[in-house]
Amino acid sequence: MEEYELEHTGCARQEAVLVRGGNRLCGELTVQGAKNSTLPLLAAALLCEGETVLHNCPALSDVHTAVTILRRLGCRCTHTGDTLTVCADGMTRCDIPHSLMREMRSSIVFLGAILSRCGEARLSFPGGCELGPRPIDLHLEALRKLGAEIREEHGCLLCTAPGGLRGGFVSLAFPSVGATENLLLAAARAKGTTVLTNAAREPEIEDLAGYLNRCGAHIHGAGESCIVIEGVPHLYGSTYTVMPDRIAAATYMAAAAVTGGTVLLRDVNSEHLLPVLSAFESTGCAVMQSGSELLLRAPQRLKPVRHVRTMPYPGFPTDAQAPVMTMAAVGDGTSIFVENIFESRYKHAGELNRLGAKIKLEGKVAVIEGVPQLSGAPVSAEDLRGGAALVIAGLAAQGETQVMHPQYIDRGYAHFEENLRALGADVYRI
Repeated sequence: MEEYELEHTGCARQEAVLVRGGNRLCGELTVQGAKNSTLPLLAAALLCEGETVLHNCPALSDVHTAVTILRRLGCRCTHTGDTLTVCADGMTRCDIPHSLMREMRSSIVFLGAILSRCGEARLSFPGGCELGPRPIDLHLEALRKLGAEIREEHGCLLCTAPGGLRGGFVSLAFPSVGATENLLLAAARAKGTTVLTNAAREPEIEDLAGYLNRCGAHIHGAGESCIVIEGVPHLYGSTYTVMPDRIAAATYMAAAAVTGGTVLLRDVNSEHLLPVLSAFESTGCAVMQSGSELLLRAPQRLKPVRHVRTMPYPGFPTDAQAPVMTMAAVGDGTSIFVENIFESRYKHAGELNRLGAKIKLEGKVAVIEGVPQLSGAPVSAEDLRGGAALVIAGLAAQGETQVMHPQYIDRGYAHFEENLRALGADVYRI
């Protein structure tokens, strides 16, 4: 086993993704492991004695950041292919520096694990894509219900659990995925039983609970709105396979759809994609599922998406909003999107308009009038999913499109341009 040295795919500002549109995407593609599952699983490894072996870990800059955090804390991380091995037995620190916390919003998920393992934690506020206010108050209030004492000094969170974490009753004001994950991590080794209501129901929550239970935790009800965690004194590392990335799957489906293509996706969980399938079917795409495979066959011209409202799972995922909006932009008719999760998740809309789309924004509502053709132009990615959406738009545009700041795309998509080229796209990093 060699030391885990994933190449940091964060890019200099002068780099871009060059897309030459007009090619119809066809072929087969294996979907990567889920970014939004890998990160909390890596945090969970801090709670375990012995080695954790995670298969299907995607090569992402966010995963690189998470591994850097683990090594900073004193963990040993090694890799072979898409398998990551983490041993936290040598953990010596309970703090994460500002520079690493600012790399990604998901870094806050380490709080519950460090606090549970060490009885104290020192972190700055997290960074990541600027999608509007994403307060971590829910995380902090929930941890306080388990006995944590938290105060803020000079932009840092100073957290202690003088008597150790203790089970309690926690009701979230909003079914936050991150707050639910932090509670699972903190309560897994707390004394007594924790009852969490209005919990997030996303598949990634089930994946985290599945791993923790394999390590010896007693978690019941993950995937439902009420989760019961019976604390245990010890957890032991195990081998686990990260679930498929449902957002990456939806992104490649959108790429095939805007080009009138036919794509077979392997290693998908179609049940996780149910909230987005109706959007694809409304555009005239034929979607066929068989086991862990999904086939999408797009018509020559898409119909409108009609109406999309982002909601917590099992509603339409906010992370799929931007790629699906690109489908609506070239659909034959009017579509309406309502973004109910993040306030600033329409940054890609103005860039899509630079390519010839007709999108009007009013608060959390976007009205999209489909156009027959987009035209290539320089555009700029402002966040992860919006960046992927702009590349997809470039696939459907005439001429060349340059998408600046591709480091955002690298946060959530492994080998993005390479995968698109395998399907017939003319796309390169320059």
